[in-house]
Amino acid sequence: MTLIEKLKLRRSYREFESESFDIDLLVDAIEAAKYAPSGANKQPWTFCIVQDPKIKKEIRIQSENTEKAFYQRINQDWKSDLTPLMVNTEKPFLEHAPYLIVIFKHLFGYDQNHQKTKVYYPDISVGIATGILISILTDLELDILTYTPSPNTFLSSILNRPDNERPYLILVVGKGSKSYKLPEITKKENEEVIVIYPSSNQ
Repeated sequence: MTLIEKLKLRRSYREFESESFDIDLLVDAIEAAKYAPSGANKQPWTFCIVQDPKIKKEIRIQSENTEKAFYQRINQDWKSDLTPLMVNTEKPFLEHAPYLIVIFKHLFGYDQNHQKTKVYYPDISVGIATGILISILTDLELDILTYTPSPNTFLSSILNRPDNERPYLILVVGKGSKSYKLPEITKKENEEVIVIYPSSNQ
């Protein structure tokens, strides 16, 4: 299949097989994603690959604690929107998947003299790099779940990241469980999301 065909079939798994694979696949994918465009070429990102079971377990514990508080804050409409996706406070995939890629954005940088330097549009820049990484991993026929605990500052402590970095999201990477029943979802039609100028009726 072409990359476009693979991306059209991409789904988010919340259950993963435990079997691992060569970590160099992830390193190569991130190496390609780092060529993403960024504001003033500041490249304000760090990609942390987590395979250590103890660290994954700690991330799960902290995430589930965060999720329990999160579900108490959100309104019923939000909860109703999440129900068809089978999303809840339990996050076993954080332990079962062979790898987590925890992505951090940089709020500022440091020069060779350890003086602070500015970065520009870090959210947009990291978002573009993340999208490219997801596309590459999909092309490698790996399954990915984007996971965004809120708040997520505990990730900085667990992974001992410097003060100029803030957690952006977690990519859970592996092979989706063969027994997992994917929720039934639909995507918007092209006419709802694509506008061409000039339009055919002008």
